[in-house]
Amino acid sequence: MKTKLKDNIIFRSIIIPLCFILCLCGQFIPSVNGLSSEAFGVIFIFLGTLILRLTIGIDWPSLLCLFSLGFIKPLGFNSVFQTSFGNSTFIFLLFTFICTYALSKTSLIKKIAISFINLKIARKNGYLFIFFFLLATLILGLFISPSVLFVILLPILNEILDILKIDKKDKIAKVLMLGLGFSVSISSGMTPIAHVFPVLAINAANLEISTFEYIGVAFPTGLILFLLMYIILILFIKPDINKIKYDEVTKLKEELPKLNKKDIITLVIFIVVLVLWIVPSIFEYIYPPIYEYFNNLTTMMPPLLGTLLLCVIQIDHQPLVKIDDAFKNGVPWGSLIMCAATLALGEAIKNDNIGIISFLQNSVGGYLINLPSILLLIIFALWAAIQTNLSSNMVTATLVATVASTILVSSNSSLNLSATICIIGMLASFAFATPPSMPHIAIISSSESCSTKDVFIYGSILMTISVIISLLVSYPLGLAIF
Repeated sequence: MKTKLKDNIIFRSIIIPLCFILCLCGQFIPSVNGLSSEAFGVIFIFLGTLILRLTIGIDWPSLLCLFSLGFIKPLGFNSVFQTSFGNSTFIFLLFTFICTYALSKTSLIKKIAISFINLKIARKNGYLFIFFFLLATLILGLFISPSVLFVILLPILNEILDILKIDKKDKIAKVLMLGLGFSVSISSGMTPIAHVFPVLAINAANLEISTFEYIGVAFPTGLILFLLMYIILILFIKPDINKIKYDEVTKLKEELPKLNKKDIITLVIFIVVLVLWIVPSIFEYIYPPIYEYFNNLTTMMPPLLGTLLLCVIQIDHQPLVKIDDAFKNGVPWGSLIMCAATLALGEAIKNDNIGIISFLQNSVGGYLINLPSILLLIIFALWAAIQTNLSSNMVTATLVATVASTILVSSNSSLNLSATICIIGMLASFAFATPPSMPHIAIISSSESCSTKDVFIYGSILMTISVIISLLVSYPLGLAIF
């Protein structure tokens, strides 16, 4: 134990100063081959921050990223703060987290998940039991933040295992734990509701893609991937379904409290937020003025309205949500600060005065521009899938979308830009293989039910399949929609 602690201290004493040097001193490198000193500064900030996020954490390394960007001359601290904490995406996420937090405080989420596994068809055999638990996760994940959803459902899963007297090292537990983590990741790429990665990709490409249009591309892909995930886990892990005693599961349903007035009003408010996100997109072609009006309000307005209503409406002289409680317990500040830093870093990468995009256009872009469109699509899909499974989803969505949009626009490629960006945003969300990819993947990697090796093997298989499906299914759907 002492040796491990000593090694950890030695490691930190080396890696932290090294990354500080990378973040703060890169801008002093002289310009080389068209890459400016400021560009070196931004690139080294990206590398230093990435190393710290992979080895130390996501919170203060993100603050270091913002601090370092403030010293890049074309940027400055005012610009950095405007493009991070003042960014519409940051505000959208902040208030969405508060709305989903209020929903998670009700008994509704548990009722939905447990109702799925109490369906008659789910109780016919163990395979259907596992399937409907994971399907509940997928459906709930369509409109709930992945971190929030995982934290809500993990205790339910542990309770199910305890009631069924299934050891957490059993194959059934492994299938359920892997399936839970993977289903959360898949669902986070199927809609842009409460999910940052598709939104980041769309913003990075400076496109206007409606929620309805994105879902049209990503939802079928996610559904196919989910079904294949289930089949792979069942066929390769081979759980002993005879260990599942269905009568015990009904106890969970019996112990749940009934929906009260507070739960119902919270649910209604959340539905209003969802409607304001989704329904206006339907009017884009039916009655454009309605679409344009709500589009000008931006995606920030619905969750802001929802938060306002949650704070104003009182039941038994208590608000549905106390804003200080929501900020303290409902907002994952580490993830949100990482989002802010990623947004600022993405803007720095796109900044014309820094010239990184111009450099990529003149060097890497020069090689890519002449490639066939299908090969370009494969490269962008593989890039997004591999990077998101090794590092930050946010950086992946921003960087790959920025490069892809710049190259496709400048080269007049026949590749459909909107469809390509939707694929990049979706694949940036599909993180399965390594602990740094997403917080909940790190949690299942360190659980009793599965190891890092299990996560890497099955996660890598899913990653490969997701790329294939995006090429064969997502892109043709994108061509039909855009």
